Amino acid sequence: MRKQGVHLEECKSVTPPYLRQYEHTRRYNQMQPHNREPMWKLKRLHHYLKNVHFKNNLDDEIFFNENRDLNTGYIIINLVHLPNGVLHREIVGSYNPYASQGQNFIINEKAIVWESTFTQTPPQAKCSESCPPGFRKLTRESEPICCFDCVPCPQGEISNQSDMDNCVKCREDHWPNHKRDTCIPKLIIFLSYEEALGIALTTSSIFFSLINAIILGIFIHYRDTPIVRANNRNISYILLISLMICFLCSLMFIGRPEPVTCILRHTTFGMTFSISLSSILAKTITVVMAFHATKPGSKLRKWMGSRISYTIILSCSLVQFILCLIWLFSAPPFPYHNMQSEIGAILIECNEGSVIAFYCVLGFLGFLASISFITAFLSRNLPDSFNEAKYITFSMLVFCSVWITFIPTYLSTRGKYMVAVEIFAIQASSAGLLGCIFMSKCRIILIRPDMNSRKSVTKNN
Repeated sequence: MRKQGVHLEECKSVTPPYLRQYEHTRRYNQMQPHNREPMWKLKRLHHYLKNVHFKNNLDDEIFFNENRDLNTGYIIINLVHLPNGVLHREIVGSYNPYASQGQNFIINEKAIVWESTFTQTPPQAKCSESCPPGFRKLTRESEPICCFDCVPCPQGEISNQSDMDNCVKCREDHWPNHKRDTCIPKLIIFLSYEEALGIALTTSSIFFSLINAIILGIFIHYRDTPIVRANNRNISYILLISLMICFLCSLMFIGRPEPVTCILRHTTFGMTFSISLSSILAKTITVVMAFHATKPGSKLRKWMGSRISYTIILSCSLVQFILCLIWLFSAPPFPYHNMQSEIGAILIECNEGSVIAFYCVLGFLGFLASISFITAFLSRNLPDSFNEAKYITFSMLVFCSVWITFIPTYLSTRGKYMVAVEIFAIQASSAGLLGCIFMSKCRIILIRPDMNSRKSVTKNN
């Protein structure tokens, strides 16, 4: 006889559907001590078993399919205990694997007789109720697998079928609906012209631009009057035009961000503000130089004139222009779809590109504002003929206060409100410059023309 280990090795090569037949054969061989060899070889047995095909007494075809499983139908029998104690078998349904879809399983529910002890008919052979879409099954510990709890799908996931074991995560640009059974596109968010906040900011931008244009028109119409001529008329024109562009450039911050608008909104803002601040700086330096040039023997007289003012404006604007060029060629601003800022929404915003370049542009504006404020503050006590420094001091104080407040507010807000804060800072600082420097002059020109004379302008303390 062969050792048991040999038989185990032989069994490893036998496929499970035929293992029982092989075991019967092995035992039969062991019952024949005189016969040391099996009745047939295993490979031959496989061949015949795989090709078995016959009909049984119920006229069912018996054969093995490609998966080595028996493909056969079934009848469903209902066992009924009759009053006389006889057990009656009633055929109530059938399963035919060869029938078409929908006809392979047939059951006659009306023919089924349930036990009278059942409290629910038909009885439910399950521990837990089915989990609807939007939920997943959570198996209870130490209980059968049919016992589970239904838990809602976590945030960002759905289940679109009943009794799902796991929820499916939505795509990054999609989000579950309130039932969490379907993924829907995320809501697109940006500061638009149609919403109330966008309408308010657009209205204020246009309003301040019109006020700016009216003041510019007044200065052009009364260009030969003493008060306009005494305050460096051409520099005032440049300042008014640059402030008007500052008001209008805030409109580029509203609406869906595009590659062009993202580039223009920051560079235009940086350039126009640098022109405005450099014009104010030129005005302040001109006031200081004009006062000291009147002293006997002063060497500043040869520097007097419009040349020094234009040089300051061009030099400061050129520095800002170079910074903007470096910014655009290194890492320009671009539209960015922020999908993490708000739940269930995509925030379309302008990414600064190079954060260093962005803060360099803002830093240069802060530098110009600081120099203008210090210069104007030191010259605030000059005679009345040069008293524009007082208005410049106050205007720069307003300007610096707005932007110092802007930085923490901007960093603490999210979404479209960041853009709204930026627009508010642009308009508030521009309006501060416009009102503090020009409103008093317009009041004299329009309401107090008697003060718009050479005698009043040149009057000293």
